[in-house]
Amino acid sequence: MTGILLDLAYAVLLVATSPMWLYRMVRYGRYRQDIGQRFGAVPRRYGLQPTIWIHGVSLGEVNAARTLVAELHNQLPDYRVVVSSTTATGIAAARRIFAPAHMVFRWPLDFSLSVRMALGRIRPAMVVLMEGEVWPNFVSACRKRRVPVAVVNGRMSADKGYPGYRRLGPLAARLFGGVTAFGVQDASYAERFASLGVEPDRLHVTGMMKFDTAEVAERLDGQDALAEALGVTAEQKLIVAGGTGPGEEEIVLGVFAELKARHGDARLAIVPRKPERFAEVARLIASRGFEVVRRSERGDGAEGGVPTDAVILGDTMGELRKFYALGSAVFVGRSLVEMGGSDMIEAAALGKATAFGPHTFNFPQADALAAHGCVRVADAGELTGQLDAWLSDVAAADAAGRAAQDYVRSAQGATKRNVEMICRVLDRVPPAAEGGIATNTIAE
Repeated sequence: MTGILLDLAYAVLLVATSPMWLYRMVRYGRYRQDIGQRFGAVPRRYGLQPTIWIHGVSLGEVNAARTLVAELHNQLPDYRVVVSSTTATGIAAARRIFAPAHMVFRWPLDFSLSVRMALGRIRPAMVVLMEGEVWPNFVSACRKRRVPVAVVNGRMSADKGYPGYRRLGPLAARLFGGVTAFGVQDASYAERFASLGVEPDRLHVTGMMKFDTAEVAERLDGQDALAEALGVTAEQKLIVAGGTGPGEEEIVLGVFAELKARHGDARLAIVPRKPERFAEVARLIASRGFEVVRRSERGDGAEGGVPTDAVILGDTMGELRKFYALGSAVFVGRSLVEMGGSDMIEAAALGKATAFGPHTFNFPQADALAAHGCVRVADAGELTGQLDAWLSDVAAADAAGRAAQDYVRSAQGATKRNVEMICRVLDRVPPAAEGGIATNTIAE
């Protein structure tokens, strides 16, 4: 009965929101791909090999799954791993990172028929949810099939997620009761889950896996080719605004105009978070009087000079880290506007002086990073002042970047703890030494 009521509620919501998603479908081409998979018609898995299904909602969760997938392959080589995602950017990242070695597909909508069809096609031995997007019909269907569900890298924000679940009352305990084990990022999240009815023996503080996926490095492969293609030299001071959102690029351009007056050798690269906004941001840059150089039009080995006053637009996928690697200072976007922030760990791991705004509710690591080299700014004025300070004092910028990089290195290790939890759910004994294989539990 609960499933039927949920299906009815989902159907009403789908109809009510249809003007929005139909507009986005026509205007931006969104939601058109993999429509069948959204309703459960995911690729069918053949063979008898047991399978672990890993789900990451969007780009950040998919990126965080990289080390998890690799370590599961090492410790549980008899298991196959498949990966799903919900958003277009998540699917693109999953295909780039995991395919063709691992099957990649769209997460089904939480209609009863859709989730039953998807589970029947994948036939997982276990489902692993990155960060904790728990859907009731899906969890219920897993429970009926006796498929354990685990949350890894779990979190629950104090100002958004937690109050909503509290309002559900006993329904929250019932929802989370279908989850076998929770690997959460810190003790505060464990307390919130516990207050919602999750038993202590199912809660494990395993740390934040995003630190494990960050490559702590001084240089990246391909950064020199990127610099050459875009005319970025070592003498220039490149400011990189990465993962920016609507309304933010205009702020960044205003900040850059002020900084350019003080630092004639300063340059700016903007890398928007959403690919469908690339053309819009290009027009915005031009409207502010700057020449635009688009990365998509300046591939590696491109000939001809690039004006040093031009603003660079990073309008390709998968190159944000290379842009960060070239930066003298970095601003991580979707944080001056109320969008929850973008991932700041990658810039910190590269030892870059990194700033972000006040709105980082999607990235709880921001507070810790702000205490270890990164800087949280309140508004455009503070961002201008901080970038000016770093461009004026290279030693101070290097010190800030080094402190952040050292913290990222010290915070790594969550993947190992989450894999140990998964092994125990599957009745496997985690290896005693690094590089070992999990073994079957021997009954006494």
